[in-house]
Amino acid sequence: MLLHPVLGPDSGEESRTEFRLLARSAGLEVVDEVLAPRDAPDPKYLVGSGKVDEVRERAEASEAQLVLVNGRLSPVQERNLARSLKRGVLDRTTLILDIFAQRARSHEGKLQVELAQLRHLSTRLVRGWTHLERQRGGIGMRGPGETQLETDRRLLGNRIRQLTARLEKVQQRREQGRRARNRSEVPLVALVGYTNAGKSTLFNRLTSGEVMARDQLFATLDPTVRRIEGLAGSSVLMSDTVGFIRELPHELVAAFRSTLEETLSASLVVHVIDAADPDRLQQQSVVEEVLDDIGAGELPMLKVFNKVDLTERGPGLERDADGRITAVWLSAEGGEGLDDFAAALSERLAEGRIRREIHVPVEGQRLRSRLFDLGVVVDERIEDDGSSRLEVDLDERDARKLARLRGADGQLAEQLLLN
Repeated sequence: MLLHPVLGPDSGEESRTEFRLLARSAGLEVVDEVLAPRDAPDPKYLVGSGKVDEVRERAEASEAQLVLVNGRLSPVQERNLARSLKRGVLDRTTLILDIFAQRARSHEGKLQVELAQLRHLSTRLVRGWTHLERQRGGIGMRGPGETQLETDRRLLGNRIRQLTARLEKVQQRREQGRRARNRSEVPLVALVGYTNAGKSTLFNRLTSGEVMARDQLFATLDPTVRRIEGLAGSSVLMSDTVGFIRELPHELVAAFRSTLEETLSASLVVHVIDAADPDRLQQQSVVEEVLDDIGAGELPMLKVFNKVDLTERGPGLERDADGRITAVWLSAEGGEGLDDFAAALSERLAEGRIRREIHVPVEGQRLRSRLFDLGVVVDERIEDDGSSRLEVDLDERDARKLARLRGADGQLAEQLLLN
């Protein structure tokens, strides 16, 4: 059973439709729905006590075993609702975490989901449950008189620290993979987009991959990287990432940050948008906010409007006033417009790269080290005076970062790379 609190102006049917999809994606059957308009949230239940009585009666009539609340509940509100409704209560955040737990397949994905769940659970440890108020003592405890609540908090904190340490090691390996890709000079294209926009279907079409693609939310969690041949005259790597959603739980953003930051090493970000969704402008805004949050908002971007077969518009390209391709309209499912997309990738990936030989004097060795750290040095010759003659291949974004180095190194980088 679904409970939709409406606090202030109604957010519209789109939010309720999305919540139904979340419930079905979790494997649940929706037997009834209740709309609960209210000017301000009730501190005890989030919704009014009269509405709680209505929900309980309708849940008993429909034999609903679980009530899902389309919003974020405080620990106290969650406990009070469960007591009054006499059945399990899950809010939007807990439901999304449950879906992620079902879908995670890789070792990293499982670690990230467990970390997100524990961080969320740590906010649920509030006084009020009887089993958390008993005193515990004895060997191995922090000392006589430690409460069950304190024990649970300590154990949770220990596990969170363990998971964080293990994920940091995984992130280090991921960073090594990024450097290896930079050294191999293979550009990376990152697919991002709102969940269920068709990223995985497009990914499979281009890469002959086997990423799960279904008409459900969060069908893909674990990032996958595959090679595409024949674009821009060379090989290209493409990554498929987790889909975004409005009001994505903060615990998930924090836990999946290292995965999302895979986008930062991309030469081009491809934002896949469901062209047939009437709420697509809001969905675009959600994706752009997350990209800004992880520092990827300034990366070169190509918009792909998918599912044109469900609209009145046909496949094609959009260009700006300078003739640059900014968007592609296609159908990943039917294949219409894929040739335009391949051409757009080739054209956009060829932009903004700096390939040249530069002479780095002896006093510019810090800049030389930074260039090697980025993996953009193709060849090096050492001159008799100790200076370096480097052949570099990097994009303008990295060149601008180097030009922002302090002092003489930044001035030298700007002189050698951007002039």
